[in-house]
Amino acid sequence: MIMAYLWIPVTIVAAAAQTVRNATQRGLTGALGTVGATQVRFLYGLPFALVFLAIVVTVGGVAPPTPGLKTMGFAVLGALTQIAATALMLMAMKERSFGVTTALIKTEPVLTALAGIFILGDVPAPLAAVGIVVATIGVLVLSVRPGTFSGWLGIRPIAYGVAAAGFFSLSAISFRGAIIGLPEAPFVLRASTILVISLALQTALLIVWMLVMDRPAMTASFRAWRQSLLAGFMGALASQFWFIGFSLTSAANVRTLALIEILFAQGISSRFMAQHTGRRELAGMVLIVIGVGLLVIGVR
Repeated sequence: MIMAYLWIPVTIVAAAAQTVRNATQRGLTGALGTVGATQVRFLYGLPFALVFLAIVVTVGGVAPPTPGLKTMGFAVLGALTQIAATALMLMAMKERSFGVTTALIKTEPVLTALAGIFILGDVPAPLAAVGIVVATIGVLVLSVRPGTFSGWLGIRPIAYGVAAAGFFSLSAISFRGAIIGLPEAPFVLRASTILVISLALQTALLIVWMLVMDRPAMTASFRAWRQSLLAGFMGALASQFWFIGFSLTSAANVRTLALIEILFAQGISSRFMAQHTGRRELAGMVLIVIGVGLLVIGVR
């Protein structure tokens, strides 16, 4: 019975850690550029992921499972789409508030549910599906306001945010596909194994890209190692718990419950970034809470 609901606290921890990571990355964008700030999440996160895997292997006494071609295909797709999603997210954050950008990205659950049905056959229960829709409506109420679509400068950050949501949904489905495609092993071990594989792929790709295209940004990321280290640790911690969640239930369930991240982001925006939360935002957050409640009740 406990295992059936373990994905809930796991997802809450992941959402909290990701909120801190996003805020840290946003602060690095000005100094490092979009690609440089994106790279920090993976380069500085990989050592921590290796430590997590070593702890799991040591405690469990079981070696990591060997991935097959299908699993590696899912891992590569997840790695590439997550890089694209992170870059688009940071581009949106440069032009809109932290809380609103997070809300735009959280149109992801409906896309994740649809992709999960067609790619993995993860069909949500009826009440859970209603919860996904209600929570997504809450996201739209929270983020779309008068003047939002006024001209290209209004549309551009929204386009970045929605595109990021699409890539995040595809990466979530891909990572779940990779995790459940591994040979039989404890769920935490499978999650940790795919995390290390994906971060290694992402780190290698971005290092090659930056050596060729933007060496100054890579050098700057090493100079900003203290802030980068925090972003890397929080990113690896968040991913560790996201992947554990994906090993326990569908990606749509995890990513819908993850909408509570918006509440954390609004808190950060109000407390540390002097960004006011109005009635529209509050109404949207109420719908999100209702949707998440329906999801939790409706999950089989």
